[in-house]
Amino acid sequence: MSNNFVRANTRLAPVPFLPELVLYQADEPIELWERTEAAGTEQPPPFWAFAWAGGQALARHVLDDPDLVAGRAVLDLATGSGLVAVAAARAGARPVTANDIDPLSLAAAEANAQANGVEVRTVEEDLLETGFAEADVILAGDVFYSREMAARVLPFLRRAAGRGALVLVGDPGRAYLPTESMIHRSTYEVPVVEALEGVPVRRTSVWQVVSAHR
Repeated sequence: MSNNFVRANTRLAPVPFLPELVLYQADEPIELWERTEAAGTEQPPPFWAFAWAGGQALARHVLDDPDLVAGRAVLDLATGSGLVAVAAARAGARPVTANDIDPLSLAAAEANAQANGVEVRTVEEDLLETGFAEADVILAGDVFYSREMAARVLPFLRRAAGRGALVLVGDPGRAYLPTESMIHRSTYEVPVVEALEGVPVRRTSVWQVVSAHR
């Protein structure tokens, strides 16, 4: 059901900022939003159907510097479409885990991994509650979109950095990004869906999270 819904409501197309990758993407965001709500109660918004700015920047960063992840266990936190997980797998990360609490997101991640010829495993769980000690690298795109989410995700990322994991965040300068606890790595001009973002391009940065005790 989930895989069928993803494929039926998107089309496979190159990612604007990562033409070497393809992604199942929605052509009309508002229409899909309404269709997703009609498909079931308590259904989260279809974040999985779009290549968001932070994820594109993070994926580009990893593909351009594969040594960051090659041969290392990677967690893509709040994976959405699975784009960052797919990029990490393409860059040589092993194993790659895509995590989300939305089953449609994980169905999209599986479909997108298959479309790009890489292997990604999925975990449907709130890891911010349980933790995830298996990862050498944690990648998190577009996770600082609300005050509540930022308050939950930052301690998780700092704990991971404190135990020695490389923690990278991709974000287009949203209001709740706590850059004072991060090291700037790169900035990109990323094409985005104008109907969602209000602009055709977003200046988006990749940051490295450091532990609270540094």
